Parts: sequence; C-alpha cells; structure tokens
Amino acid sequence: MKNIYSKLLLLVCAIFMVGCDNDDSMSHTNVSAVNSLYAPANNKFFDLGAQSSAVFEWEGAKAEDNGVVLYDVVFDKESGDFSKPIYTIPSDGNGFQKTLNLSFTELNKIAALAGIQSESIGKLKWTVYSSKGINIQKSTVSNIIEVQRPGGFPTPDQLFITGTASENGETVADAQAFKKVGATSFEIYTKLKAGTYKFISRKNGTPEVFYISEDKLKQDGATTFAGDSKVYKIRVDFSDGSTKMTEIKKIELWFPPLSQYLFEYTYAGGGIWKAANKAISFKQESWGRDERYKFKFTVVNGATTSEEWYGSVNGDNSRPDGANVAASYWYMVPVTSDFWNNCFKFASAVDNKNVNAEINFSATATAYTHSFTVL
Repeated sequence: MKNIYSKLLLLVCAIFMVGCDNDDSMSHTNVSAVNSLYAPANNKFFDLGAQSSAVFEWEGAKAEDNGVVLYDVVFDKESGDFSKPIYTIPSDGNGFQKTLNLSFTELNKIAALAGIQSESIGKLKWTVYSSKGINIQKSTVSNIIEVQRPGGFPTPDQLFITGTASENGETVADAQAFKKVGATSFEIYTKLKAGTYKFISRKNGTPEVFYISEDKLKQDGATTFAGDSKVYKIRVDFSDGSTKMTEIKKIELWFPPLSQYLFEYTYAGGGIWKAANKAISFKQESWGRDERYKFKFTVVNGATTSEEWYGSVNGDNSRPDGANVAASYWYMVPVTSDFWNNCFKFASAVDNKNVNAEINFSATATAYTHSFTVL
C-alpha cells in the first residue's frame, strides 16, 4: 500500500512539473499593454482634402522575454469600444515600430467606414494593440481625432443609372451604363422624366449607391426629377464629387456648302440619335461637288443656351470611299464653329440618295461616332 501511495505522489509531482514547464514555455509571449498615446494629440483636427498624412505614435510596450513587440493601430467610431473595430492596420515596419504614418487617402476610407459622409466633419477613436502575434493586449487608453472628409469617393469600375425617372425604369437589370471617360470620371447621354433616379456601381449583389444633390455627388440616396422629359449629358467626377448636367436640346447636321442645316436628329434612347430617310445632295461647284458637313448641338446649362460643335479630328478629309475606311474616321470630337475646318465628307455613294443617319454616344461605342446607311 505504501508503495502505491509513493507512486501516486510521484505521478502528481510529474504532472505539476509538466504544468510548470508549460507555463514557462508560454511566458515568452507575454507583453504589457501600451500605456500612453503620444500623437496625434487628443481631438486633433485633420482636413483630409490635403495631400498629406497623419503620424500616430505611442509609448512602447514591454515583452516579458525582453524581445520585440508587434503593434496594431485600431480604429472605431467615436462611440465604439473596440469590441468590433471598423479598421485595424499594422504599425510601420510591418508592425514592429511604435509609429504609423497613415495617408489622408487611407484615413478618408476609414472615415467612410465610420459613416462620416463626404464633405462632412466627424470623429474617430483610435488605440493600439500590442502582442507577439498571440496574447493580444489592448491599450488602456484611447484618443479621438476629428476629420473633415473631402468631396469625392473611391472610383467604381462601372456606373449605371436606374430609377423611375431614368429611361429604362427602376429594374436594376435594365440600368443604363455610363461611359468611363477618365480615371475618375463618367458621363452618360440619357433621357430623364418625372420621378427619382440614382447611380449604382453594379447590377448584382449590393451596389454602392450615389445621387446628385445641389450639384454634388452624394452617397446612399436618390435625386428627384420634376417637369417635362429632357435629354441630358450627365457627367460625374469621383475625385472631387463634382457633377454637371447639360440638356441636349437639339442636334443638327450642318452643311456649309449651302450654309444651312440639312436636318435635325431625334433622340432614340440609350445615348443614340437617329434621322430616318433623309435626302442628301452635294453642292455643285466649278471644281466638283462639295460634300462637307459637321454637327451642331444646342445645349442648355442652367438658364444659358449655347452651341457645341462636333466634327472630325482632322482639319480636312477625303471622301470615305472604299471598303477599308477606318472606324476612327467617323469618330466625333468637340471642334470650333469654324465654317469649314474639321468637317467630315460624305462618301460618294451618298450623293443624291436618301439615308438613315445615326449618332451613337452610348457607353458601348468605342468612341462617340456616327453613320449613314444608304436606302
């Protein structure tokens, strides 16, 4: 019996020693919490519209094994307690340094995650976590920064218009696409009618939603359109949240040989204008038959009516005869109102014929273009 008790005692001692060894083996992961936040000062204000950055700095934590400590800077809403932080990022040097240099661009994204609207002022709470990859210690202190978000949003890959006021209605699958015309800008030629419309970043899932309010791009809402149906060019720039709406009141084909407009186009939908069964006859001159033309857009911006001219990228052209005419010949670009410069020329087959004419400013067109089909 005594022998049995001795063996049991040895077993208990062995288990105790293993437990102590395990405790010792984990001690190298123990670190202290960060006790002081040095910068930015509490309630420091940042205007995020500038091209700059914010530097976050704190007192270093201590490791039980005197080794290195890893840091994460953690952000939350002003009312948050970091139980569900909105953003976490390693400090400089992949988490090894006691500083974080954060660009205003990145800080603007964090502000958006906190629900601070574009062109608005709001507050973010921040603190620091210390660890060796496990046994994370949350700092006992936190600070507030106040930020003013600039106009603008991260640019989506695509943009569509939808809603009861849009020409394709409020079925998302039918939303009309914008054309991306720059790194941060989109434009669309479309008709609006009484109702509401908005812009969406995609047709599936949960898209980002944008709308226009007081000529500025806003998020998560819709714009109300009232009055008669009109065709507009809508341009939005996500870099600064600017928007511009130009009414396209009329498009005419200008024929300088006769100093007159041959006909007017009718909007057909989807950024396309058409003119059906129109007669074309060149003007006889002593040197031959003159076939030059370009386009006049009558537009309205606010209370101001003006002209915009579209023509060829070339100052002068030859007739587009033959089977190998490049598609780029027909591309339409903004030009001056000069009587002759930058005119296109009709193909010889058009003379004394009727044609169906089309102008295509849709998102699917490689470039804004036009065509004539001889009847």
